[in-house]
Amino acid sequence: MICPDCLVISEEFSEWDDSRRRIDLLAVDKSANLVVIELKRDDTGQHMDLQAIRYAAMVSTLTFKRAVEIYRDYNAKHGVNEDAEQKLLGFLGWEESKADAFAREVHITLVATDFLPELTTTVLWLNDRHDFDIRCVRLVPYKHNQDVLVDVEQAIPLPEAESYQVRIRQQSAERREARQSDRDYTRYLFKGTIYNKRKLVLAVIKDWLKANHPTTIEELLEAFPQETRRGGLFVPIEEAQETFERQQIARHFLADEEVINLGAGKTYAVSNQWGGRNMERFLERAHTLQFDINISPSD
Repeated sequence: MICPDCLVISEEFSEWDDSRRRIDLLAVDKSANLVVIELKRDDTGQHMDLQAIRYAAMVSTLTFKRAVEIYRDYNAKHGVNEDAEQKLLGFLGWEESKADAFAREVHITLVATDFLPELTTTVLWLNDRHDFDIRCVRLVPYKHNQDVLVDVEQAIPLPEAESYQVRIRQQSAERREARQSDRDYTRYLFKGTIYNKRKLVLAVIKDWLKANHPTTIEELLEAFPQETRRGGLFVPIEEAQETFERQQIARHFLADEEVINLGAGKTYAVSNQWGGRNMERFLERAHTLQFDINISPSD
C-alpha cells in the first residue's frame, strides 16, 4: 500500500553497534534502488526525516551479495523457504547479479498518521533543491464495527505531480552532469612537468621570479598584468589571508613556498582564480615572455 513495486528484504534492520538504530523496513525497488521505510505511530512524524536520512547513508554501500544474505535471514525469520537470491533476481528482472547496478540510489518513504509543517517543508526543500527522493505517506486506521479500515494517502509528492517532479529531478541531474563535463580539465606541459591551469600560472610566475629577481610589485605587474576571474593577480598576503578567514575559501596560493617575497616585508599571494578568457590572456602573455608551454599529450 505504501511502497508499490517494492520488495521488503528486512524489518527492524540494524548492523550498527547502537541497537536503538533500526530501520523499520528495508526494501528494494524495481530499479534496484534501496528504499528505507520509516514508520511512526504518532500524528507528527517528528524527527523521522533526519533519522531516515541517517539510515539511508548507513545502507548506501550495501552490496547485492549482502542484500541477499539480509533477505535470506528475513525469510528464515518468517518461515519462508525459498531461494532468496533467485527471488531477488526475479523481482529485479535480472538473470544474474549486476553488482555495479545495485543500490545506486537510496530512496526514503516516511509513514505516519500526519506530518508537522516543518517536516513537510524540509522534505519539499530536500526533494526540490537537493534531488532527494523522499515520499511522505499518511496512513490512518479506522475501526468500523469489528473491521479495521486503513486510509492510505500519499502526501508528498502529490500523486498528480509525482511524474513531473521526477522529470525535474532528472533534468537537474543532467544539468549538473553537463556543468561538470564543461569544466576545464586541460593539463599543460611546462619544463617537463604536467600542471592544471591554476598550478601552471603559479609555476610560470615562480620561474620568472627566479630569472628576474624583482624587488617591487610594479615589476611583477609589468610582466604579468592583473587579469584574473576575481580581483587582482597579486594581493598583499594579509589581504589574501583575511579573505580566506572571512569566506573560508582559498582564492589565493597561501603556502609558504607559494607566496612571493619581494623583501623589506613585502609579501604577495598569487590568485588561483583562473578560467576562460583570463587563462587565454595569461598564456598569450607567457608566450610573449618566451615561456614554452604545451597542452599535455596525456589529455
